[in-house]
Amino acid sequence: MMTQTLDATTREAAVAGTFYPSNPSELKMVIEQALTQAKDMPQEDVKAIIVPHAGYLFSANVAAYAYKTLHKKYKTIFLLGSSHHINFGGVSIYNQGNYKTPLGEVKVDSDIANELIKNNSFITYKPQAHAKEHTLEVQLPFLQYIYNNDFTIVPIILASSELETITQLSHVLEPYFEDDDNLFVISTDLSHYPSYKDAYKVDMNLLQALSTNNTQEFIEAIIANEKADIENLQTSACGWASVLTLLHLTQNKNYVYELLEYKNSGDSPYGEKDRVVGYGALRVYKQHDTNTNETTFTLSDEEKKQLKEIAKLALYEAVLENKKLHIDPAKIAPKFNQHLGAFVTLNKDGKLRGCIGRFEPNQPLYEVIIDMAIAASRYDTRFHPVTKEELSDIEIEISVLTPRKKVSSIDDVVVGKHGIYVEYGNKNGTYLPQVATDMKWDKEEFVRSCCVEKAGIAPEHCKDATLYTYEAIVF
Repeated sequence: MMTQTLDATTREAAVAGTFYPSNPSELKMVIEQALTQAKDMPQEDVKAIIVPHAGYLFSANVAAYAYKTLHKKYKTIFLLGSSHHINFGGVSIYNQGNYKTPLGEVKVDSDIANELIKNNSFITYKPQAHAKEHTLEVQLPFLQYIYNNDFTIVPIILASSELETITQLSHVLEPYFEDDDNLFVISTDLSHYPSYKDAYKVDMNLLQALSTNNTQEFIEAIIANEKADIENLQTSACGWASVLTLLHLTQNKNYVYELLEYKNSGDSPYGEKDRVVGYGALRVYKQHDTNTNETTFTLSDEEKKQLKEIAKLALYEAVLENKKLHIDPAKIAPKFNQHLGAFVTLNKDGKLRGCIGRFEPNQPLYEVIIDMAIAASRYDTRFHPVTKEELSDIEIEISVLTPRKKVSSIDDVVVGKHGIYVEYGNKNGTYLPQVATDMKWDKEEFVRSCCVEKAGIAPEHCKDATLYTYEAIVF
């Protein structure tokens, strides 16, 4: 049974009326509208969500995507955010009473809060860490609306950017994270104050790194953004330390980071384009196939249709107007901004008319599709360029390569399902999934040929090469 301190006090709402409506009826209406407008997603057993914490006018329609994906009751919800007000090199957990919003009181699980404070010297309660802090408070109305106030929370403010503190906190939270009945809500906005166009580059670079479920990739993405000399960029994510804590909890445990929605303040009618803040909504869950380490990436029928339309528009623009198609990334599915490899194949009368692809995931998917559609029509040296007269007879096929995932053994390779990428020193090579089936190779022959014949790696070094797998989504 939960216990409260004898002098328990309620943490009153600090940003009601500024970040979100203070009137309960109006607040419910705003949340209901945001949840209604958010797309339905396939049901998953969600372990954590990453959500923005800006004013609802700017970010509620993004956060709603993550909250709408919650479909089960949780025993305890751990709220984790980074302080905007103080830095004392540690962590503060509210254990003095409950949190309050215009929708009522939210119970703090004081037993867990007190236990964490009692057993860890770097965790304490600092009143100033919670008094004016909005990062956790703005999440509560969504949870109250969904669960009708029938839930408990552990409000955690990370007031440090020290990697040692982040690692310590992840170790302390691990037993609670491993409990399937608990949910973790990570609060962060993304890039702060670059231009609208630059925000997309910065944010997608960070989100792509996040999708790898690798702490080092995430840190390197932040460093790369800092070194890119982006005008007015103050941070890649104000809550990066909280996100990194989650990554420490999920790394090497087959978790999927799925981007559900992305926008920035420039997409709001109340925002400007020259100075924006980025917002992303993600959910984190265990992937279905626990026998492999392959990152789940899917495309719905509607998303496949959109990508084919992009390829067709790019093809027509190149052939008819001699121009490259330009697309507003705000008007396409967020996952099209993920950095993925892809092939575009052109067929005419059932015969190949051009095919060019890119393996390296160094560009947003939609840009790769545009570039490869143009390249297949112009630069496949096996064919002459596609003419205006041929356009109506051209059929387009696209192969999207899912994110590469490092595997520990050749035993993780599934012939016919996986493409492979091998790397040793400065040498690398790749085979699409169909190469193994076309050549009737087993997995040993498949990997050895890729190492020796494709990558040029000496046979004696093949066993030391780094091996990755991926899949191809063909449509």
